[in-house]
Formats: sequence, structure tokens, C-alpha cells
Amino acid sequence: MGKGWRRLIACVLLTFSVEASHAHPHIWVTMKCQIIFGADGSIVGVRHAWSFDEMSSAYITLGTGNGQKGIFSPEKLASLAEAQVASLKSSDYFTNATVNGIKQQFEPSADYRLESVDGVLTLHFTLPFRSPLTGQTLELEVYDPSYFVDISFAKQAPVELVNPPTRCKFAITRQTWTQVANKITVTCP
Repeated sequence: MGKGWRRLIACVLLTFSVEASHAHPHIWVTMKCQIIFGADGSIVGVRHAWSFDEMSSAYITLGTGNGQKGIFSPEKLASLAEAQVASLKSSDYFTNATVNGIKQQFEPSADYRLESVDGVLTLHFTLPFRSPLTGQTLELEVYDPSYFVDISFAKQAPVELVNPPTRCKFAITRQTWTQVANKITVTCP
């Protein structure tokens, strides 16, 4: 084999090894999101419902069953929910919010629960804003920058506005490629 072929093979192998080293997800989450408005029309929080893929659900619940496959006590589910939310807190819940371009802060989630249906876990948790938000445009991005967790919108009813003022509307940008945020833009003229 000539030197040219060896160099070509070496370049191909190097390319494959570089591609293999890029981040790829280990957990897949399908997300539904509610934007919650207060009685005065301000945005007071975000309520997530994240359904984990079957493998991740099985891993999360490993060793927690009570003898029947897929059956968990309310206490076990509450404990698992608490652990998941505590873990998400260190990553700002993979949720970034801005109003009129200014970054907003969330209070820690105190309203959370985990449900198990047909081997799939769904984590429900609410992120209250530190201060109710007023402004014309809320941009909410939900993603894991390390791409360890792949978060994508549910196909059916991925976003809901809860108790919005009249004329408020939203638009979503679906994830189309790795490490692209799921974006929800809420406008209230």
C-alpha cells in the first residue's frame, strides 16, 4: 500500500475518532411547558412536564420497586422527584428566561411530583419567577448545553398559556439539530 493510501486511511480514522468524541445524549426528554400568568397579567412561573425515555426511566427507578414491575409507592416517587429536582437545580433546570432581553431568575422549585405510566416517568415541576414578570416579550429556552440530556418538545400541545391576558400569543422553535435550544417566545401587546 502506498504512502498516499496510508495517509488517506489515517485521515479517515482521525475524522471518525474526532466525530466520536463529540457530545451525544444519554437521556431523552419529551417536554410540555405551561407559562403561568397571575391575576394581574404578569407572568409568575413556568410549569414543566418532562417525560423520560424508557431506558432513563428504568435507570432512575432501578432498585426502587415494591415487587411488581413498574409499580412504585407514592413515597418512592416523591423521593425520586425530590432527587431529580435537586439535581436539576445545579443546572438552572436547563431553563433560561429573558424578558425584553433581560435575564430572569427562578426561585427553587417547591411544587414537583413524579408519575409513572407504562414504564415511562414524567417529572412535573414548577419554576416560580423571583419577581412577577411584566413586559412585552418573554423568551424561554430549554436545553442542556452539554447535550447529555436531549430535550425536545412534545408533538401534541407542547406549550400552553395558563390564564393569559387577551391577545397574548406564543411561538415555538423546535429543536432541529444537536445543542440547539427549544425556544418559546411569548408576546403580550
